[in-house]
Amino acid sequence: MAAKDRDRFSTATRIRLLGEQTAARVYRSQTRRQARRSRLTGRAAFLALVVCSLVVALAYPMRSYVSQQGEIAEQERRAAEAARRVEELKDEKARLQDPAYVRRLAREHLHYVLPGETGFTVNDPDAEQRPRADQGAADRPWYDNLWDGVDHADRP
Repeated sequence: MAAKDRDRFSTATRIRLLGEQTAARVYRSQTRRQARRSRLTGRAAFLALVVCSLVVALAYPMRSYVSQQGEIAEQERRAAEAARRVEELKDEKARLQDPAYVRRLAREHLHYVLPGETGFTVNDPDAEQRPRADQGAADRPWYDNLWDGVDHADRP
C-alpha cells in the first residue's frame, strides 16, 4: 500500500492524471460542440436552402406583378384621358348642332359676312417689322421645303 500511496502522490502520476482529465474534458466539450454545431449548421443550411428557393420561386412572379400593375395604371390613365376627350368631343358636337355657333365660327375663321354687311380687314402696321417664321423657306432649295413638310405632317 505504501508503494501505491507513493505512486499516487508522485509528480509524474499527478501530471498523468491531470492530462487524462484534461483530455477527457476537451474531448467531451469537442463532441458536444461538434454535435451542437453540426445540428445547428444542418438546420441553418436547410432553412437557408428553403428561403433561397422561395426567393427564386417568387422573384419572377413578383416582377411580373409589379410591371403589370404599372401597365394597369398606365391603361387606366389613358382610359380616363380618352373619356375626357370623348366628353369634349360630345360638347363640341352639341355646339356644332347650333346654327348660331356655326355662323359665328364661319364669320370668325372664314371672314364671312352676311348680305348687306360690309367686311373690313385691318392690317397691322407693326407686322412689317416683326420677323416672319417661314421667311427662311424662300431661301432654301425646294426639296428642303418638301422634306420639312413631310417631317411636320405627323406632328399634332
